[in-house]
Amino acid sequence: MEVFFHHFYVKYFTIQHFSGHADAQRVSHPRINTSRMKPAMEPPLIYLNNAATSWPKPPGVIAAVNDALALPFGEAGRSAAGLSSDCVADAREAVARYFHAPETDHVIFSANATDALNTLISGFAINEAGPFHAIISDLEHNSVIRPLRTLEAGGRCSVTVVPSTGARVDPDAVAAALRPDTRLAVLSHGSNVLGSVQDISAIGKLLQDESVFFIADGAQTAGLAQIDLGRLPLDAFVFTGHKYLFGFPGTGGFYIRDPEKAASTRQGGTGTDSRYPLQPQGMPEKFEAGTHNYPGLVSLAAGIAFLEETGADAIARSITRQAGIFLREFSGTDTIQVYNTNPDLPVISFNLRDLENEDTGFVLRRMYGIVTRTGLHCAPLIHDRIDGGHGCVRISPSISTPDETCRSAAAAIREVADSVHSA
Repeated sequence: MEVFFHHFYVKYFTIQHFSGHADAQRVSHPRINTSRMKPAMEPPLIYLNNAATSWPKPPGVIAAVNDALALPFGEAGRSAAGLSSDCVADAREAVARYFHAPETDHVIFSANATDALNTLISGFAINEAGPFHAIISDLEHNSVIRPLRTLEAGGRCSVTVVPSTGARVDPDAVAAALRPDTRLAVLSHGSNVLGSVQDISAIGKLLQDESVFFIADGAQTAGLAQIDLGRLPLDAFVFTGHKYLFGFPGTGGFYIRDPEKAASTRQGGTGTDSRYPLQPQGMPEKFEAGTHNYPGLVSLAAGIAFLEETGADAIARSITRQAGIFLREFSGTDTIQVYNTNPDLPVISFNLRDLENEDTGFVLRRMYGIVTRTGLHCAPLIHDRIDGGHGCVRISPSISTPDETCRSAAAAIREVADSVHSA
């Protein structure tokens, strides 16, 4: 393997001063001295990190934001009428329509899914008179783990982690974790590491029968899976705008069926009831305070319009086709270990034998222009099970990623894997 890194070093880098680059702090292999390397040539960009943030954004999204920025933003209660359309109301209606939300005003906007989860978890805890029991799974993101562990550290709750089997959470395992004091369950709808979609309908039904408040984290499924909030037995559904809804970063939110189940966690201006000294309890003002991200909400509505025009069937076909391209290229070799061979989402996680995941990501970016995500992906519990907590490389195309780009990337990853062991 040292020979491989020697050839890589000589062929693709010149010995020039290179400091301050983010990659320089990520690579640990002794043959890659990033403090004194500079790329001899920048390869074309191949973006495969859509599970973090989608790119490129559809042209219609960029055009809609540009058009909106040409006029002052308008919002009910905050500006004189006629300046522009009410982008907040337009985005709320778009989200409610796309997810089939029964009550439009129960769609709440936040900065992202992490912000939404903190609002719901903390708001629920405020309403609970005493300590309670909560259920999560080992697929969860730190935006679920950390708020609950913080409450647990303060004596406000206890937390049970339900282990997944393969890539899925068995509803029977959730049922087995229930206790008399179980009041809350927060579960990932789609895993950001294994790309598996959980049966939140079956899980929601059993939790509903036990009067457990159920939050589904849809950060990875919003825009990919068909979600009908009018039919799903959920108390709250969390989404983010900057992934597969194709909006800009800084957008997200949640839908809550019964707003009385969670308290307000922030207070401030709402544009209504300004003389009232407490946070208004009407919807959506109960959970929204301060100026909205107007350009972001314009992008979110435009992203949803793109998805509606594209159609759910085309999105589903794209997921199957793109995953197949990578999995076929990775098959038949012991130099690539794939951790999810049957993903429901366009997420594939892997490691190359005898190469640290950070080094793999560095080589792919510098040699082939491929942008991946390495490390623990803010989901440490599932990595403890699949790779001993070391982390892995994740690739995540989107419907905006051409099939030929997927084929080129898959071949490049296979080439690196083979080169390491042929050198």
